[in-house]
Amino acid sequence: MFLKLDHLKKLYDADNGVKELNFSIDKGEFVTLLGPSGCGKTTTLNLIGGFLKADSGRILLDGEDITALPPEERPISTVFQSYALFPHMNVLENVCYGLRFLRRMSKKEAIPVAMEYLSIVGLSGYEKSRVGNLSGGQQQRVALARSMATGPKILLLDEPLSNLDAGLRVKMRAELKELQQKLGITMIFVTHDQEEALCLSDRIVVMDHGDVAQIGTPREIYFHPESRYVATFVGKSNDFREGGRTVVVRPEDILLRMAPDGPYTIVEKTFMGSHTEYVVEGDGKRLEASLFGRQNSELETGARVAVEIGHSFFLNE
Repeated sequence: MFLKLDHLKKLYDADNGVKELNFSIDKGEFVTLLGPSGCGKTTTLNLIGGFLKADSGRILLDGEDITALPPEERPISTVFQSYALFPHMNVLENVCYGLRFLRRMSKKEAIPVAMEYLSIVGLSGYEKSRVGNLSGGQQQRVALARSMATGPKILLLDEPLSNLDAGLRVKMRAELKELQQKLGITMIFVTHDQEEALCLSDRIVVMDHGDVAQIGTPREIYFHPESRYVATFVGKSNDFREGGRTVVVRPEDILLRMAPDGPYTIVEKTFMGSHTEYVVEGDGKRLEASLFGRQNSELETGARVAVEIGHSFFLNE
């Protein structure tokens, strides 16, 4: 147990904030706080970073109670959604800032450390560049280098990929995971993007209205959700009643087969490139199916089909 949130509570009013958090994070883990807007994920991050004061409870880091410490006294760095870079400074000066004013290094001491971290994030040669002249991905790398150069025990990331276009997001999340594994640093990542959470995380904390809905590995969260909320928020799902229980099936676990007398009819079709999404109705059910490959894109609306269900699971209700 490296970081522990012990009965941590912060309410803005009766409905907003975090109600009582109890979970721990191991050293070197990549943990994602996942949920929709208003679920409490950013409040949780700000409590850990010291930017908010808890109503009650404790934050323990490496055996030390840091609940009352201000942000600058916590061994924690934060990469904000806006990156919070200084536009009047060049890249090297931005990375040196934390070293000089938090670590109290001289300029001579700070420069080689800053250069090392710029090299780690692939920005050697950009030391004299103004941050306003950099791309979004390059600005993010500067923010990462600045945050990591101070040697924090934990790096907090507040939706750092949300300002990037789709292609760059995919590239940067791969770089972020590679960097985390290379340095072995503990990272806590906030996002509402389920795909980001699934591909980056060692564990995911799914949040809902200030509570923790479920904690688990990406596979546990996706294949064994503990509630309808988790099943529907993390990925798409179909659910229906069977034998007095709720059965959940992911769209990719449904196969459609042409059958002139089949019990289901295709009522919607959406071509997505790599796969085709179908909606079928019949047998008292409405199901979504995701079929991959060119051959599976040729079914048309109005066609009668049979449905074959692969993996399914029951909800704990």
